[in-house]
Amino acid sequence: MSAAELDDAVGQSERLPVRRALGGRLLGNEIRLLMRRRRNQLILVALAAIPVLIGIAVKATTNNGSSADGLIGSITNNGIFVSFTALVVVIPIFLPMAVSVVVGETIAGEAGAGTLRYLLAVPVGRTRLLVIKFLAVAFWCVLIATVVAVAGLAIGFALFPAGDVTLLSGTQTTLLGGLGRLLLVVGYAALMMLALAAAGLFISTLTEVPLAAMAASLGVAIAMQVLVAVPQLHALRPWLISNYFLDFGDVLRDPLLFSTLTHGALAAVAYIAIFFSLAWARFTSKDITS
Repeated sequence: MSAAELDDAVGQSERLPVRRALGGRLLGNEIRLLMRRRRNQLILVALAAIPVLIGIAVKATTNNGSSADGLIGSITNNGIFVSFTALVVVIPIFLPMAVSVVVGETIAGEAGAGTLRYLLAVPVGRTRLLVIKFLAVAFWCVLIATVVAVAGLAIGFALFPAGDVTLLSGTQTTLLGGLGRLLLVVGYAALMMLALAAAGLFISTLTEVPLAAMAASLGVAIAMQVLVAVPQLHALRPWLISNYFLDFGDVLRDPLLFSTLTHGALAAVAYIAIFFSLAWARFTSKDITS
């Protein structure tokens, strides 16, 4: 190896930790920006309020002597079912809304504000910047699902009994086992939202108007829900990620089967791979004018 090649190799090895540190700082800044925005804080409060309302409503109607079956009926036996019920309620529309608001401005927001060129002037590269944006959105997807579950546990255990969990199959598991199943549902919900976020990230690379990207991302999520609901379009369902949103019913039964969860997870991974690749192809080749 020549002296010039040796100097170049040393220079690259010295720049690698710098780039990693810079990427870590950028990711930290992205997450802090997400958490500081008043709009996002209000979204988290609104999501946390949903399980609280469910718990209070069930408690009020139970005191009046009424009862229900399924998840709602199980709440009176164990407060953990407030979290499960709340996740079923928020996954079809409320979580997609929360994701669309954030992912729509990942790239379009920077372009619209005129800061994208300055970000790319930092020695981080377009691919690394896109990955950082996607990781920040992934954090948001995990956070919103976790907030709903934690708020459900708080109000559920405050108003209803805690202890061994009677599953929908009639069998019992320990409270720790029930919390483990809840963790599976939270992770599954976050993965479903991340699949939607990948599509929204691609849309965000197509425009410099963040509001348009948000509306388009939410429109795609709603359109898929409508298509899934139309019986005549049954053949399209396997290709729509919204078809797998609520495929975690087996988590609440014994024996615990992972076949439906795995099917949905693979569909989500396929969505992420396809739409992140499209976003990368668009973002790395587009002209940055602002």
